Amino acid sequence: MTKNVFDDPRITAVGLLVEAHAGLSTRFATQYEENGLSAVEFEVLTRLARSPGNQLRMTDLAAQTSLSTSGVTRVVDRMERDGLLCRRACPSDRRSSYAVVTRSGLDRLNETLPGHLKIIEQWFTGQLEPQELEALLHALRKVRDAVHPGAIAGSQAADTGSEETADSEHSVVRSGRRR
Repeated sequence: MTKNVFDDPRITAVGLLVEAHAGLSTRFATQYEENGLSAVEFEVLTRLARSPGNQLRMTDLAAQTSLSTSGVTRVVDRMERDGLLCRRACPSDRRSSYAVVTRSGLDRLNETLPGHLKIIEQWFTGQLEPQELEALLHALRKVRDAVHPGAIAGSQAADTGSEETADSEHSVVRSGRRR
């Protein structure tokens, strides 16, 4: 009997990843909305808050998010109008600018994080044994680095080679610092 091509474990792996992401995204979206943020705004605030000086060049922010450079510009414009972040000129390159989290942006992120971490623990990391989580993080980093090599552009991890700084999902922002 011939094996059904649709039973291929590669298809199963991608299908499970997509299903897990969709389920988590639905839970996150409700929680973000309760805190007055969209998923993209939360992603931008988190990326900036986890970066050195709470800032990234706009091009690096685009590389780290699911947005194009023009998409980042539109989101940053909106978030700047809302007081969540501001732009700062790059001192070494007049063509570049940084997106920087404001105090208001950090406050909003700190209000959102407890519920976000609760969802992560309940529906994701809490489902795994510590060694399973460690193996999953290792595997996800390998895949991320292959398919999205710019994902840590401009981060402290890119500067130092440290995965932990850019990838520590349990960082809590306190006065603009990771903990």
